[in-house]
Amino acid sequence: MSKEDRYIAALREIDVRLQKGGDLVADLGNAAAVLKKRLLYFWIGFYLLKGDRLVLGPFQGTPACVFLPLGQGVCGACAAERETVLVPDVGKFPGHIACDPNSKSEICVPLFDGSGSVRAVLDMDSETLNAFDDTDAKYCERLAARLTGIW
Repeated sequence: MSKEDRYIAALREIDVRLQKGGDLVADLGNAAAVLKKRLLYFWIGFYLLKGDRLVLGPFQGTPACVFLPLGQGVCGACAAERETVLVPDVGKFPGHIACDPNSKSEICVPLFDGSGSVRAVLDMDSETLNAFDDTDAKYCERLAARLTGIW
């Protein structure tokens, strides 16, 4: 099964599980679990924007940093710049915050509410360099658009 096929299957499964107007934590938890099951990346989860920092939300993987400063690291840059950040080698990313030394590449995608404010970041890490590409960005951004309605 191709990467694109795995994403398509994941988005279909997430659509079935989303409870619009339900519970934010439950919906994000199910989304992280489905992505982890379908994509098999090292770490997949969400950081919620609270004030001037990101706070760890539902995730699948090893223990992670609880707080990340807005504008710092890959997740913080994603939230501050309001755009997807794809990092082939986290060791070369200025100011990278290493929550787990096994993480080698990363993609972060901002999640917006209905008024266009950043509310969270989808963060995915891989134990291999150059794991993420335009296919990941395309489908993670589609997922982020679907999640707009849960705020």
